[in-house]
Parts: sequence; C-alpha cells; structure tokens
Amino acid sequence: MNCQIVHDSIHRRTGWTTTYALVVDDIDAGFGSIAIGGPWTGIPTIFEFYVVPAYRGSAFQLFEKFLEACGATLMDVQSNDELLAVMLYTYARDIRSEKVLFRDGVTTALESSGAVLEMMTGEEDTRRAIGARQGGPEWRLRLDNETVATGGILFHYNPPYGDIYMDVAEPFRRRGFGAYLVQELKRVAYVLSSIPGARCSPDNIASRLTLQKAGFVPYAHMLNGAIR
Repeated sequence: MNCQIVHDSIHRRTGWTTTYALVVDDIDAGFGSIAIGGPWTGIPTIFEFYVVPAYRGSAFQLFEKFLEACGATLMDVQSNDELLAVMLYTYARDIRSEKVLFRDGVTTALESSGAVLEMMTGEEDTRRAIGARQGGPEWRLRLDNETVATGGILFHYNPPYGDIYMDVAEPFRRRGFGAYLVQELKRVAYVLSSIPGARCSPDNIASRLTLQKAGFVPYAHMLNGAIR
C-alpha cells in the first residue's frame, strides 16, 4: 500500500487481534486478521485480508472461508487497501466513512504571525517513542505568552510514518495558527526521519481545510460496514 496503515499498531497490543492463515492444498495462500480487543471487544471486526497473487482468482471463496472461521460482524477498512475494499463492498452494508486520511503533498511556507513554536517533550523521550512505536513528541504554539495551539506526532503506525494532530484554542481559530503548526510538525517529522500523515473526520470541515492549507492531500478513507 506504500502509506500509513492506521491499524498497524493493534497487532502489538496483547489480546487485541487474531490472525488466520488461508491455506489451499497445504500451501499458504494469504491471511486475514480480526480486531477483538480494546474498542472492538465483543464486536469482532475484520481489518486485514491478503491473498498472494497466484491465488487471487479464488479471493471471494477464500474470504468466505475466512468469514466462516472468524465469526466477524463488522469490517474496518482503509479504502486504498484494494482487495479488502472490494470485499467490503461485496459483503458489507451500511458502509460509512469514519476518517479521511491525508499524506504530504505540498511544501508550504506559511508565516507564524508572531507565534513561537516550543517543544514540550525531551529528545530522549521522543527517540524512545519512535523506537517503541508508541506515543510521540508534543509541541505548543505561543503568542505573547499565551498558548494558542498544541499538537504533536504519534508514532504508533507502521514505520516510518508519524500521525500529526493539533488543536487550536477557541479565541485563536481561523487566524492561520493551526495550518502553521501543522506545517512545522511536518518539518519536524522529516527531521526525525519519519514521513508525516494525518487524518480527520469527514464532517470536520475546519480540520480538512487546515490540513490542506499546510500541504496535506487526501488519499483514502477509513470505512466501516456491517457484514451482511
């Protein structure tokens, strides 16, 4: 997929996933994974399905065997995962987008409007977060000794990706501070040898516009659907 995989980290959380091998005539043909812990406790949810190219002519049959074995009731799919997206639209109903995913597309040169960027996490803690693929550094934007925005980079995705997030204090919104902070967090991500990504609700118009102003471009959705 050559991109940030949103649910990559849950494999590292004990008891959160179960993975099934897909076997044809004693030959490994692929695998499928379901989420069973954390937010998915009690609602087994398919989030991975892969078939090696030689067996993709049997993809539907393999998926049906996977469904039969795993007992999943929901699917949680990254839309640019082409094979699983096909399965979602074939076997699920009530499909909706939970998040829009963004990747870096444009280098911007937005002005700070007098704000100062400050790192709130030490270098040692930052390196530890990157190594453990958990958490990440936090930053704040100050203007005249007031915190106008906070944000950071989360590293619990597949390396080398880092997920950028930010929040602007209500009195300082719609003044360009959010886009400037995202721009600078993108720069920091590259300094840390990471590739920046981001996501937001499809209904959050302000966040969508802020991410785009800072050079992010949309490329996929996180889609949910109930298995028929």
